[in-house]
Amino acid sequence: MTDQAIKSAGDHLDIQDAARRIKAIFIGSIGNLVEWYDFYAYTAFALYFAPAFFPSSDPVVQQLNAAVLFAATFLMRPLGGWLFGFIADRYGRRLSLTLSVVFMCFGSLIIAVTPTYATIGLAAPAILALARIIEGLSLGGEYGASATYLTEVADPRHRGFYSSFQYVTLIGGQLTAIMVLLLLQKVFLTPEQLKEWGWRIPFVIGALLAIVAAVMRRNLHETEAFEEAKKITKPTGSIRGLLKYPRELLLVVGLTAGGTAAFYTFTTYMQTFVKLSVGLTEDQTTFVIFGSLVFATLLQPIYGGLSDHIGRKPLLIFFGVMGTLATVPILTTLKETKSPFTAFLLICAAWLFVAGYTSINAVVKAELFPTNVRALGVGLPYAITVSLFGGTAPAVALYFKTLGHEHWFYYYLSGMIFLSLLIYATMRDTKHASAMHRHE
Repeated sequence: MTDQAIKSAGDHLDIQDAARRIKAIFIGSIGNLVEWYDFYAYTAFALYFAPAFFPSSDPVVQQLNAAVLFAATFLMRPLGGWLFGFIADRYGRRLSLTLSVVFMCFGSLIIAVTPTYATIGLAAPAILALARIIEGLSLGGEYGASATYLTEVADPRHRGFYSSFQYVTLIGGQLTAIMVLLLLQKVFLTPEQLKEWGWRIPFVIGALLAIVAAVMRRNLHETEAFEEAKKITKPTGSIRGLLKYPRELLLVVGLTAGGTAAFYTFTTYMQTFVKLSVGLTEDQTTFVIFGSLVFATLLQPIYGGLSDHIGRKPLLIFFGVMGTLATVPILTTLKETKSPFTAFLLICAAWLFVAGYTSINAVVKAELFPTNVRALGVGLPYAITVSLFGGTAPAVALYFKTLGHEHWFYYYLSGMIFLSLLIYATMRDTKHASAMHRHE
């Protein structure tokens, strides 16, 4: 074979390899989008269905009840992180990803068909809680499995860029939920129809999309890292095996705490904040949140790609410093504004530093652990931390609001980010000290 023929064959193999990786990342990411769409549909439509499950004359109390239930579902995420992390490390990433989206399908379907409080009384919020618990289990496993899969299947030179698509699709799930909300609001239904029964539609859509995602994920290729690890050592995915890496476990908790609080503040809570605190109309609220999330989505691959060149640590420190200094001024100014455009700009300003965490947090955690405990190591401590500081953020903010001291939350969030900054400043840069090659 001539040198030219060898080069041509090598180029063909490179193209095939790239195409295989991109396809796997696309399918893994689409499944992630569907999962988060199902989960965020609850938040997007909470303003409409909260009165059906939590009757009260005070809209703040209605939203507080819905937010407490939102936080309660996060208590199941550590269990999901353990269960699906164990499956991913013992039986493979593909099986774990497929099962997690099936769970989400069931949760969404239950919400779609649950009768209201007026029909079955206290059983209505109880069934709603059950559905959210199932969804919490699903998401608890989805994060660790998808972060591990996307990181392992990516080209090592562009690992930050490709793994950033986890948050592209995660935020994309919320965008899709808002798009469905807009279509129902503006095109297909009246406000009365939306409050009476139309809020059920997005959950039906979510269940159907989850079925499609599950079928797609069944055809995913297992990662080479998992296959190589099986040849070297017997897969375990056990807690005992994970406890061999206490420093890495504590790092995941520390680097997640401030980031997850910021993420859920500027995604989940923002819709409630700009409506109840800023005083925008429902239409203005929807368009402001939608626009800011589009901006946030565009930032993810940019920051992820940047981390492949300058490292992960500089971006984390950027988030920590700016989040500590700018959170209180941004939220204080946002509370005082009455302009939807100004509100949009302020939320986008927050995303300029929040994306320093969201774009790369998955790859940083995956790079901390060897293959045989990677999914569990990424998913379990992350789920615990999100349950404590992420899912509770809307409830904490609304609680301070009911006390008449909403501004306390601004300092709470700033303090959480500062604590994580201390971790960012002292940890190693995982791009240069990665455990991705280790399979023990």
